Amino acid sequence: MSVANSLAHGVETAVPGTLHARTIIGGIRVRPQPGRQVRFGRAKRPTVDLSVGTDDQSVSRLHAEVTYEDDYWWLRNVGQQLMRLPRGQLMHRSSDPVPLAAGYTPLFIRGSGHRQHLVELFVTGPYGDTQTERHEAETVPPKIWEISPMERLLLVVLGERYLLYEEAPRPLTYKQAAARLAYLRPEDDWRPNIIEDRIEAVRYRLHAAGFPYPLRHDKAEGRPYDNNLLHNLLRGLVESTTLVPPDLDLLESTLVNLPER
Repeated sequence: MSVANSLAHGVETAVPGTLHARTIIGGIRVRPQPGRQVRFGRAKRPTVDLSVGTDDQSVSRLHAEVTYEDDYWWLRNVGQQLMRLPRGQLMHRSSDPVPLAAGYTPLFIRGSGHRQHLVELFVTGPYGDTQTERHEAETVPPKIWEISPMERLLLVVLGERYLLYEEAPRPLTYKQAAARLAYLRPEDDWRPNIIEDRIEAVRYRLHAAGFPYPLRHDKAEGRPYDNNLLHNLLRGLVESTTLVPPDLDLLESTLVNLPER
């Protein structure tokens, strides 16, 4: 059971600022008090308040601390390995403490090999709110971004490796994509600069629509390598299921007679 779903009963869970923490070892609930500290790591009590990664020597005996100060729980890394917060934010032991927002925060401690040890954190909001169970409610679908059939073909060619769910994929270059498209649709003009212009138009349009990853150059910081923005575009379209593996059928030359729009 996750921390968010473990807040179902008792007046104590409704106290604003209450910290709930859970690992596969167990869980704790701590009321907010100035100076109160909660510790996580591989060790047993009383060295830590909640154990995590007990069989993994890459996890420090004392790896993280959460301290209540100035109306917030402040998270600090005191271990040797990195910790990862939502949106890919990393924390080193030299990083400044991070305040936990009300609600749910997953914390991952890097372990040995490919292991990632999860600590689920939940801070009760100002109204004592908890997560309401919605077992029979309608599922919220992912955000599907609007792209034309021609844009889909271009993106599938550029992002074939993403749709194969390869590890650490990167897009084809515009030159490589032009060569592939010349084979699929030889009657069209597939110069690399034409493909780049079309993709740039997609990036600008989806940026204006609130795309979750950067798609435009920051003029104040100079022009970054364009391949990184294309990576952001393909990553977001695949994660949102706007592009899905069946789209790879477009790479069959008999199936690419698409309208322009």
